[in-house]
Amino acid sequence: MARRLSRAVAARFDTMREHAVLRPFAAHMSHPALWSLHRRSVALGVAVGLFAGLIPGPLQMLGAGVLAVILRCNFPIALATTLYSNPLTIVPLYLLAYHLGSWVTGVNGRDRLATVPHFDWTHLAASIKALVHWSMGLGEPLVVGLPILALVLAVLGYVLVRLGWSCSIRRQWRRRCAARAGLNRA
Repeated sequence: MARRLSRAVAARFDTMREHAVLRPFAAHMSHPALWSLHRRSVALGVAVGLFAGLIPGPLQMLGAGVLAVILRCNFPIALATTLYSNPLTIVPLYLLAYHLGSWVTGVNGRDRLATVPHFDWTHLAASIKALVHWSMGLGEPLVVGLPILALVLAVLGYVLVRLGWSCSIRRQWRRRCAARAGLNRA
């Protein structure tokens, strides 16, 4: 199923690269590693997506795409993984980054931490403005904590995908061996 989906996305890109906006990038986007489902490519794609997911603002997918092309990892997985940071999770992630940054820098974060603004979906622009103003007031601990948290999440994602992939392969191998052993006895 995953391979079929990957082929469908790659075929869709083949038709999209004729678009005037994407034509300059077509040479860089046609590398096979960007569309393959290999252990290294997928694990690195998850790591890139987790790292780029903490880029402030709407540049997360752009950052993940550029990093995926540079590092030659799975492009669609890198883009999809950035979606872990969304309006529901960004505040807890930034608070975690803030506390991590205050621990690393030695700044007492509890004294300076203002209350998180209320997010009102009916007044979306005002809520986003209040959230941006709140995050800008976090200062040095946030600036230090965000890259550290992004790096920790990327390394954890890479290791967990590699371990999960290896466990899956071992489980499949054991099933095959057990099936062969059962056939040889019959």
